[in-house]
Amino acid sequence: MDSRHLSSGSQQQVRLRKKRTKREWRPLEDRSCTDLPWFLLFTVFCVGMGSICGFTIVTGGAARLVFGYDSYGNTCGQRNELIEGVWLSGLDHTDRKFVFFLDPCNIDIVQRKIKSMALCVSLCPTEELKTYQDLKRFAMVNGSDLCSYELAGHKYPSLPERFSKCPKLPVPRSKPLPVFNRCTPVDVSCYAKFAEAVVTFVGDSSVLHRLIAGVAASKEIIIGLCVLALVLSMILMVIIRYISAVLVWILTSLVVLGSLAGTSVLWWLYIDHRLYGNNTSSKVLKEDLKEDLKEESQEELSRDSGQALLVYAVSATVFTIILLLLMLFMRKRVALTIALFHVAGKVFIHLPLLTLQPFVTFLALLLFWIYWILVLLFLGTTGNPEQNEEMGLTEFRLTGPLQYLTWYHAVGLVWISEFILACQQMTVAGAVVTYYFTRDKNRLPVTPILSSVLRLVRYHLGTVAKGSFIITLVKVPRLILMYIHNQLKGRENVCARCLLKSCICCLWCLEKCLNYLNQNAYAATAINSTSFCTSARDAFVILVENALRVATINAVGDFVLFLGKILIMTSTAFAGVLLLNYQRDYAEWLLPLVIVCLFSFLVAHCFLSIFEIVVDVLFLCFAIDTKYNDGTPGKEFFMDKALMEFVESSRRLERAGGRGRSRVKEAASEGAEMKPMKYVHLRPTRSHRHIVQKAS
Repeated sequence: MDSRHLSSGSQQQVRLRKKRTKREWRPLEDRSCTDLPWFLLFTVFCVGMGSICGFTIVTGGAARLVFGYDSYGNTCGQRNELIEGVWLSGLDHTDRKFVFFLDPCNIDIVQRKIKSMALCVSLCPTEELKTYQDLKRFAMVNGSDLCSYELAGHKYPSLPERFSKCPKLPVPRSKPLPVFNRCTPVDVSCYAKFAEAVVTFVGDSSVLHRLIAGVAASKEIIIGLCVLALVLSMILMVIIRYISAVLVWILTSLVVLGSLAGTSVLWWLYIDHRLYGNNTSSKVLKEDLKEDLKEESQEELSRDSGQALLVYAVSATVFTIILLLLMLFMRKRVALTIALFHVAGKVFIHLPLLTLQPFVTFLALLLFWIYWILVLLFLGTTGNPEQNEEMGLTEFRLTGPLQYLTWYHAVGLVWISEFILACQQMTVAGAVVTYYFTRDKNRLPVTPILSSVLRLVRYHLGTVAKGSFIITLVKVPRLILMYIHNQLKGRENVCARCLLKSCICCLWCLEKCLNYLNQNAYAATAINSTSFCTSARDAFVILVENALRVATINAVGDFVLFLGKILIMTSTAFAGVLLLNYQRDYAEWLLPLVIVCLFSFLVAHCFLSIFEIVVDVLFLCFAIDTKYNDGTPGKEFFMDKALMEFVESSRRLERAGGRGRSRVKEAASEGAEMKPMKYVHLRPTRSHRHIVQKAS
């Protein structure tokens, strides 16, 4: 009995292992929550991010940033508490709501801050004040003291402290900022040095003014061209399925012709060197060196040049042969890329809301980045008050364990940004999977995008959190190494610089590979509703089984999409040149055209990245479909007509190749059967001769 139980238990274990290893894909059948612990961990992390914001608000950092504070630690517009050891702290500034800098043009470019004493005033100077008598009059009339608090307004012209504790003359006319209540000079010419330091390619301030004037004069044209880039990107995503075949074959032809031409030129140079190079080189060397070199060294130099040309020519030949063989064997896979592009264009017609995904993602990232920057600024004005020994001003800094809040906040920037991008990938993957595995396209959900978003929120936020965390584990060390490399630029030795760059490059490559695997893992989760690790393993197996197809789609498809981005950018730039042609000063074209080109390329990249995700998800669905279905009853394909035609053509080629191989085998077998007969007739035995003689 025990042995039977043991044998039955082992058989069950074997069955379970087989089920695990040969688990069937069941598209859109079952739904369950995936990676729930990671969702809880991400929720706790986000609560920590919100707690940092709450901490800055409770401790007064947010109020100091919004309302401003003076050089003695007093927040403007409210009653303050006394800070121990800080003179003139704890003042009541209820009526003094604006921050006024005594020398607003004294800017520290390295630290990016104003190195000037700051005071809380009740009114910003509405006119230029040229003398201390003007300062006195402004204080007496408006009740706004522009010198330090301990100085009486009616004594400004006669006080000896006026040179250090009163504003630098002349005081420019200023206005308060709408939200942050800082008195800002109306004439921003005092910030010219800072602007020139930011715009490093501008050496003359007049050029900077002309460029800024060109942007201001062309703002309507810039906005119109940006809208044009958006429209062109949307149109290209729909029509790329009609022009993809032409682009792919033009690209393939150019690559092949270029490699053949390069190889031919190298062989021609080598033959020319063998025929005429020896005499020419010896003459040149004799004239230049004037018998300083011997005949042997001349021959050696000529021999080395010939060997180098031979190596180059042979290498180019090998590369060309490999390229031609790849093109020969991968021509069917190029056809698959064209078919996938064709189907991707249909996806955008059936799911038009996919074109809004870049807008939604950009809006979510923009809102998060604004929040993140605000909290970072809050952290800059949070902490314990400290005296600046150089300027004698009071600053607030995080000390002790609180200084790690900034690092926590920085990690949150990477993780949550990657989480938002991963949500976009999962949403697009879910919609494309629904489209692909719905046989009757007329029965698609009314809004597949919204259905995909609801499935994501209900079931798969943990999977997205886990995948984005893995990317964060790679990206954060890379960013730290990049920061160290920038800080040590010019001070590290060659080995350290090479090591840092190698590490940064390796981490970048690893991040790209993980991004691609994550994207396919999200698609597998959208199909089977499995956890991240299971989905990543299943997707990896499918990709390895179709490695050549993956390489072709990524190489050819990415280049076609890159050409699309260049097409949009150049078309927008050409339209910009036509619209800006009315301006006589061509120097004013530069900055508007640069802005338009950068924006158009960014927009094209965002939209065509969605197209790239659609193509990758379609390929994964196609690979799964062809692996588990064969078109027979009960195992019908889910694929589109264009992909079905590709499969049928591939099968016809395989059948033709199979018939050819079978004919070769039959001919070989017939030849093998005839060989013994020839051997008997050519070498008759003694008994055979005796039989023949008897018969005669």
